[in-house]
Amino acid sequence: MAPGPRQATATHGHVVRALSGLLLAVFVVSLSGTVVATALPRIIAELGGSQRQYAWVVTATLLTITASGPIWGKLADRASRRTLVQLAFSIFALGSVLAGFSPNTEMLILFRAFEGAGMGGLGALAPTVIASLVGPRERSRYVGYFVAVGAIATLGGPLIGGLIVDVPLLGWRWCFWIVAPIAVAAVLLLRRMPELPVVRPGCRFDWLGAFLVPIAICILMIWVTSAGADFGWRSRISLGLLVVSATLIVCSVFVEHRAADPLLPLWLLRNRTMPIALFAITVAGASLVVSSVFLAQYFQIARRYSPTESGLLLLPLLAAVVGATLVCGRITSRTGRVKAPLVVGGALSVMGFALLGGVDDSTSLGSLCLSMMILGLGIGSCAPNLVVVAQNLLDYPDLGAGTSLLTFFQSFGGAAGISVLGAVFASQVSDRASDHTGIEYAYGAASGRVFLICAALAGAAFIAVLFVRESHVAAEQSGGDGAAHDLGAQRPV
Repeated sequence: MAPGPRQATATHGHVVRALSGLLLAVFVVSLSGTVVATALPRIIAELGGSQRQYAWVVTATLLTITASGPIWGKLADRASRRTLVQLAFSIFALGSVLAGFSPNTEMLILFRAFEGAGMGGLGALAPTVIASLVGPRERSRYVGYFVAVGAIATLGGPLIGGLIVDVPLLGWRWCFWIVAPIAVAAVLLLRRMPELPVVRPGCRFDWLGAFLVPIAICILMIWVTSAGADFGWRSRISLGLLVVSATLIVCSVFVEHRAADPLLPLWLLRNRTMPIALFAITVAGASLVVSSVFLAQYFQIARRYSPTESGLLLLPLLAAVVGATLVCGRITSRTGRVKAPLVVGGALSVMGFALLGGVDDSTSLGSLCLSMMILGLGIGSCAPNLVVVAQNLLDYPDLGAGTSLLTFFQSFGGAAGISVLGAVFASQVSDRASDHTGIEYAYGAASGRVFLICAALAGAAFIAVLFVRESHVAAEQSGGDGAAHDLGAQRPV
């Protein structure tokens, strides 16, 4: 890797101005994903959409989020990060407002895809900006704020969506329009974000990589999100998509290996810790999304709670994620040690999923709350430190591209988790329903099976983080280890 510039830590005022706008932007972006989920059945019914279109409202957003991330990340290493953040958020806000005016399902899918392009930008740019402003030791604390805010929005979304749908004066369109007033405040705050020097001005852009990589990602995501629902895993369509995706990935690797300034620098994978961190981040991304989606479904169908009540029942998970994230972030900032929270969090995640693996339609709420809190403590302890571990391996000029790689695997983990485990869940429900059992029992038992699979995945991630090398991160670093940016001057790369 090329050595990074020698840079000094940004002032507290710079960090606060950047953090306030970014946190609000991340909150509303994370909220938009889950607040719509509760209202989606009613949206599709009122717009006269089909079950296939129901799935594509979600899939279209996932596609553009995941595929656009690497492009935004590379642009972050070549252009004004403040301008890019404002552009990404504007795209998201405009797409969300337009989605609220959708006259039919086809337009809703189109606007959600447009919205996802902005969401992918913020997902890649927000942690890049923070890593540009603060030193390695402080990153855990600040990344923790973002993880906490994202968790609050992700897990609180179903509750807010349920309230919006249940209030006659609002209706489902306000699930999209609710973004507008928050977006205005966020844009005003983002205008105060400090400008960061461009680290690679004038470099030739990797246009071929920017074409191949997103297409490869899109086809892979279509296979992951549609197999088992729109077509069988072993069908010709599934095989064809897999072959095309694999071919494009191989071509992308060849192109990126030869590019002078690649969209996805392959040398990032040479450090042993990076593949471990990427695998664990993939599992962590799947864990938060899968736990919120399947628990909400469990409460509504297996336990017959309303959407609003199911959102309230997720509060123990939410509180544990937020609490663990904030506490572990501060501990890491003070001690400079990152491995202990990873190991403890990994163990708690395995335990939490294993306990949830025993749920059925009659499990006591007290037992469920305890299991969710243990799982939340595990996810909250791991998530911010996984990002920090990976970012501390990056030189400053590669922060954008490297961070977009992290967000890609996190998004892919969530999408793959929902798709694969959704297929397992549907199969389990079908098998149990055919035994003439009640629908509540079928959904309860199927939920338990899904969580047991999650426990196995979390166990694999736990074993992986055991091999992360412990390193003491100094309070401030000079050189190219991703130290914070000197906002007063730009030095040559």
